[in-house]
Amino acid sequence: MKRSSPARPSNAKTPAPVPQPAAAGGQALAVLARIETLWSSLGPVGQRIASFIASHPREVVHMSVSEVAERTGSSEGSVVGLCKNLGATGFQQVKIALAQEIVRPVQFIHEDLDPQDTAAAVIRKIFQSNIQTLHDTQASLDAAALERAVRLLRRAERIEIYGIGSSATIAEDAHYRMLRIGLNAKVVVDSHVQAICASLTDAKVAVLTISHSGSTHETVTATRLAKEAGASTVCITNFGKSPLQAFADVVLFTMARETHFRTEAMTSRLAQLAIIDVLIACLALSDYDTAVRTLRQTFDVLSLKRY
Repeated sequence: MKRSSPARPSNAKTPAPVPQPAAAGGQALAVLARIETLWSSLGPVGQRIASFIASHPREVVHMSVSEVAERTGSSEGSVVGLCKNLGATGFQQVKIALAQEIVRPVQFIHEDLDPQDTAAAVIRKIFQSNIQTLHDTQASLDAAALERAVRLLRRAERIEIYGIGSSATIAEDAHYRMLRIGLNAKVVVDSHVQAICASLTDAKVAVLTISHSGSTHETVTATRLAKEAGASTVCITNFGKSPLQAFADVVLFTMARETHFRTEAMTSRLAQLAIIDVLIACLALSDYDTAVRTLRQTFDVLSLKRY
């Protein structure tokens, strides 16, 4: 099934540059999903190029940057600039990613809910959206960034985990999972306590911040305070430009699209949980013997809670 083209609002604002690390060589970028996510932040030229790429992905795969510029009435620099905003190193990487994306056997359309939807329609739309979010997040997750995050968290004497609102439950899950593999971690979900704890961190501490929007004032402030205090900072946030990224040593991106009826939906939390799952697995594998020993010990302790 073909993905729906992004909407074309006439009042789009001129975009600010989106500083993104380039994806690892050969890694899919989920180009079409990224276009949807960044659409509202693109200017008229960027939207024209993005619309052409989204509407003609099979053609673009066989075109040069000059041909795309000519077809969209733009410059080669504008085409390359859009590609970099999408997180690619350039036009060639976007072509490779598109080629991978258009041959995937499963592609779903992100559909918003409608007041007249039946229960069956709601089930279909929500499950398809959740499945697509996991596909897109997997395609966009930078393995090199994940490895850097593991190194920062492993070398820290203490890990602090911050989350507010719907991200608080994800932060608490990450805390529980880290304790199970023997890491010295604590979770802070109160904004005042976050600010205090962050200001008291130092170079021996690593902070993991979870924020879907990357624009929640409390978590941005706490991450900034921790960064200024010398702590290493790892952030899990949705793809796109956000204030949180300015204070992150490593950013791990989700690719969850919110719709009118599904703001703060489970899609964003599923993507965050999937990244936490991968992060915990990599942390455990990086010190396998300790992790296995601690898991066994904590399993024995928890077995006392069961009949």
